[in-house]
Amino acid sequence: MKINAKGVHYQELNRKIRQAVAAGERDIRLDDVNSENAQDGVGNTMNAGKVIVRGDAGDILGYAMRGGKLFVRGNVGYRVGIHMKSYEDKQPVIVIGGGAGDFLGEYMAGGLIIVLGIDQLNGRSCVGNYVGTGMHGGTIYIRGEVQEYQVGKEVGIRDPTDEDMAAVEEHLREYCGDVRLKVKDLLKDHYTKLIPFSSRPYGNLYAY
Repeated sequence: MKINAKGVHYQELNRKIRQAVAAGERDIRLDDVNSENAQDGVGNTMNAGKVIVRGDAGDILGYAMRGGKLFVRGNVGYRVGIHMKSYEDKQPVIVIGGGAGDFLGEYMAGGLIIVLGIDQLNGRSCVGNYVGTGMHGGTIYIRGEVQEYQVGKEVGIRDPTDEDMAAVEEHLREYCGDVRLKVKDLLKDHYTKLIPFSSRPYGNLYAY
């Protein structure tokens, strides 16, 4: 189902979306949403489903999400994936085509984030600083290099294994199909894997 959002107030747009869901619609496309850019808080506490943004998105994308997928073709703002977590058999996934601001994956407890840095790999990183601050679960993959000063003290920088890259490729094939990119162009570069050192990074602060 397609909904033209041009000139439509967000409250009215939300009403139309809820009506469509109540009527049984499972695939809803929103056209002409603020020049194809999504605002802050997309996917807040998301539990299932998939959101595709063929433009940019704002801050706190995927806040506390515990299932479903968020695919963004362009750039995202700050604190994306904060408090993201897995829940039972659900694993949330965020794939970002452009770059991400500071505090990516802050307090991340589970799930997967992939940042591709499309059109941004001209010698500089596609992520900001404080990546994974407080991270105690989940995995972040960055296309390109990440320096130690960019990540939180709780984060380990690793080279992905072949098994890791097979999983990344699986997600990228789905992502590229949705945002109209060629997956082979994204797999020829090196990726950096970020994982937490501990499941209780601040446990020593509270232990007696």
